Amino acid sequence: MQHIADAAAALAAGRISAASLVDAALDRIADPAGEGKRAFTAVHAEAARAQARAMDALRHAGRAPSPWAGIPVTVKDLFDEHGHPTRAGSAVLRDAAPATADAPAVARLLRQGFVVIGRTNMVEFAFSGLGVNPHHGTPLSPWDRATGRLSGGSSSGAAVAAADHMGFGGLGTDTGGSCRVPAALCGVVGFKPTARRVPLDGVLPLAPSLDSVGPLARSVACCALLDAVISGEDLPQPLSHRGVAGLRLGLPRGTFLTEDQDDAVAAAFQRALARLSAAGARIELFDIPELAELPVVNAAGGFAASEAWAWHRRLLADKAHHYDPRILARIRRGERMSAADYIDLLDHRARLIAAVARRTSAFDAVLSPTCPIIPPAIAEVEAEPAYNRINMLLLRNTAVGNFLDRCSISLPIHRPGEAPVGLMLTGEAMADKALLATAQAVEAALAVH
Repeated sequence: MQHIADAAAALAAGRISAASLVDAALDRIADPAGEGKRAFTAVHAEAARAQARAMDALRHAGRAPSPWAGIPVTVKDLFDEHGHPTRAGSAVLRDAAPATADAPAVARLLRQGFVVIGRTNMVEFAFSGLGVNPHHGTPLSPWDRATGRLSGGSSSGAAVAAADHMGFGGLGTDTGGSCRVPAALCGVVGFKPTARRVPLDGVLPLAPSLDSVGPLARSVACCALLDAVISGEDLPQPLSHRGVAGLRLGLPRGTFLTEDQDDAVAAAFQRALARLSAAGARIELFDIPELAELPVVNAAGGFAASEAWAWHRRLLADKAHHYDPRILARIRRGERMSAADYIDLLDHRARLIAAVARRTSAFDAVLSPTCPIIPPAIAEVEAEPAYNRINMLLLRNTAVGNFLDRCSISLPIHRPGEAPVGLMLTGEAMADKALLATAQAVEAALAVH
């Protein structure tokens, strides 16, 4: 059973129980040959089973809170869950007190009857796109696990859990690509909403100016449903059905989004463009010269370093030695930024948001590869210079959407057996529903699932 809608239909028809769905997910997590021990920092096995039994009883009595009651999902280890500590994949917060309330995004899932089956592993404090975690282990991409390929980050465990059917989807966060990068490297769908649509309360921050709460799952429809729930829709509606014929899809000229690109990524991307064009989509080349400014604007560390430093600076005074040294170095870059640097950054961002919006407003989505490379091996990032270079390469394309305050989604476009490759579609700010409908049409046209 692949998707949330499939599970909901089976539950409604009595062909399956919530208890059996939860047991199947827990069995996959516990499989010693699988990635469960690295994909999760905590598994709520007994609580999940009890909640599933309760949802089955409510459904039998005609009182299930929603069609999705009893379906297992996951949450990233930086969301507050009542009664559980929020450790953010770190050793620094190993003694954190249990949260006294659920983050709103988690509470909204629970109100619909979704079963939170556990907390997924992540890059420490969400500050890398690689997925490496020296404290809890590094979850591996489903592709070529014998070599030890990285799953991407920072929502590494959420992507692996979705790919390996350890639940029907999960909550991640995306500050520079942390939903979309692991989705691309694990062959699933990852959605970054317009940040203001989903509350950040109860979510341990990286950079509040950029942080977004979004889902990872096995289809656009699954992500759209989870997004609707966590953004506060009382009764989420299915996406409108449309084809790709007549869609205007923008393709930026230049090399910013395509330089240093693997041959496998280039081949899959060009194949996807050809199929969309053949299906009637209008793919139009256009210029975004402002993209060339982004590396300069963020050279001092950007919002991630400055805002992470503001949050971590007191913790670092006593516990710096507990941090992953590579994460610590990234946080400390913010210490060197001045108030004037930060104000300049705000001004630059506002100007670039307005300038790029004028260039893209006519398109249903802007296209690019999600990541320019296929999943790297763990061995490739052991040296710090390689770690930093490959991390920046993985995040380069996705970070544009965060800086420009857009919604954005990654879809798998590789053939079975090939290295995973993601196609990224980016929409306008607050045009999330339109982007999801476009993405579903693209997904159907490419027929890769």
